[in-house]
Amino acid sequence: MNALATSSPRGAAGRLLAPYVAELKAELRRAWRTPAFVLPCLLFPVLFYLVFGVMLGNRQAASYLLATYCVFGAMGPALFGFGVQLAMDRATGLLTLKRALPVPPLAPLLARMLMAVMFAMGVAALLMIAAMAVGGVPLVAMQMVGLLGVAALVALPLGAVGMLIGCHVGAEASPAVVNLVYLPLALLSGLWIPLSVLPVVFSSIAPLWPTWHAAQLALPIMGHAASGNGGAHVLVLLAVTVVFALLAARRLRRIG
Repeated sequence: MNALATSSPRGAAGRLLAPYVAELKAELRRAWRTPAFVLPCLLFPVLFYLVFGVMLGNRQAASYLLATYCVFGAMGPALFGFGVQLAMDRATGLLTLKRALPVPPLAPLLARMLMAVMFAMGVAALLMIAAMAVGGVPLVAMQMVGLLGVAALVALPLGAVGMLIGCHVGAEASPAVVNLVYLPLALLSGLWIPLSVLPVVFSSIAPLWPTWHAAQLALPIMGHAASGNGGAHVLVLLAVTVVFALLAARRLRRIG
């Protein structure tokens, strides 16, 4: 009976997934034990939204910025979780140690990516609570699901970008380099304020940024006009994910 249970498909699947689950638990435990990472990632977008979307705006602004801030909120966990933490793991030798352990090579990176997705969805949930409770923004279930889906999708390309930063930059320089990507990317994509109120050049180069494409997916969910086709925006985000992840994987194979 035990032999049958062990050789069953369910048992085999459990053994296959066990290292990935263990890595995810370790990543979540490490994140929650680092308040300097958790609190800014969760609270920074919400505080910005309350100031610029609620206190200084009206209900229309609160609705518009809820969509774009769900994208902005997903950027932090992905970029800093990969860009800074991966650089630190390389500097301390932890990444090399994990390679020597009997775990699948991709397990640590996939666990960190899933953690970024979970954090992104958590920030989006906090933003929606703030929008409904303080901003007076009505939300239906499909809108909530849509915003959570966009937030999860944003974490993929931004996580890949962060991965590329983390495998090229040292631990001491990584926070500065990530901020050089994080903050300008949010501004240039129209996440803080609409591109229509900025100089025309900002709108002309906006399609270059993956976060702009993510914003074009989030805005229609809240009933606001967006540019382009939704399917094309999704393809751009997936393409950025694949290209940057492959570049990062190539770099990691070479230098560890």
